[in-house]
Amino acid sequence: MTSKGDASHTHTHRHGFTLIELMLVVAIIALLIGIISPAVHGAIMRARSFKCQMAQRSVAFDFQIFADPQLHGDRGDDGDGASFSIETFQESQYGVDEFWQWDDAGAIDLPDAQGNDPMRCPDVREPLTLRNNLACSNGAIGPAPSLSFGFNARLHRAEFTDDRGRPRVLQVYLRSDILTRSDVPLLMDVNGQRADELGANPVYIAPSLDSQGPYADDRVWFPGLRHLGKANIAFMDGHVESSADPENEPSINWAYQPTR
Repeated sequence: MTSKGDASHTHTHRHGFTLIELMLVVAIIALLIGIISPAVHGAIMRARSFKCQMAQRSVAFDFQIFADPQLHGDRGDDGDGASFSIETFQESQYGVDEFWQWDDAGAIDLPDAQGNDPMRCPDVREPLTLRNNLACSNGAIGPAPSLSFGFNARLHRAEFTDDRGRPRVLQVYLRSDILTRSDVPLLMDVNGQRADELGANPVYIAPSLDSQGPYADDRVWFPGLRHLGKANIAFMDGHVESSADPENEPSINWAYQPTR
């Protein structure tokens, strides 16, 4: 039989955490976040890079169709001949100049009402404006910081030295045999902001190499190293590589220029 004295010594149990316990839990959570955050960030960046690579592969696939003598569709002003310019293909991808698809509109902002937003890397989200009746090399696409991809400039204008030793450029026309050049880049990530600072049009990009002409002094060299310090580059055969130093990558043939 329990006495009143015994009942008076009955203890109640306390629930909850002490301040030290709470601080310990917070410290553990902070430590876990510090460990997990870089991995999550890296996974997100890799996913964006992969999406960018898929976009570039899509452009390269379209180029292979465009270059094929039997499979190509509308080549715009280049007609149905055996050769075509890289700029015509580029304009077909953006839907500008002779490929304009927005009726009488003089300009259109992308993405448009239908969600069209071609030639874009997921890491470049600034508004992009397309202008009608202009070529890509003449301001059809802008502003420069909003551009994601630039085409190999030496597929647009080839450099040569005339008989007086002066540097000159020549309009390039491509044929289907360009598709056999698996080491030649078609397009790559560009840093449009850097191009703007240089006063260059980022629709074309190329390192200077030993140029004495328009590509000298890296005037049109502004790779977009936005994917964990690397740029994505699509090649003629459709494969895509990533490089932190695309100018000096041994697998990339920037010096190639098509002959007439």
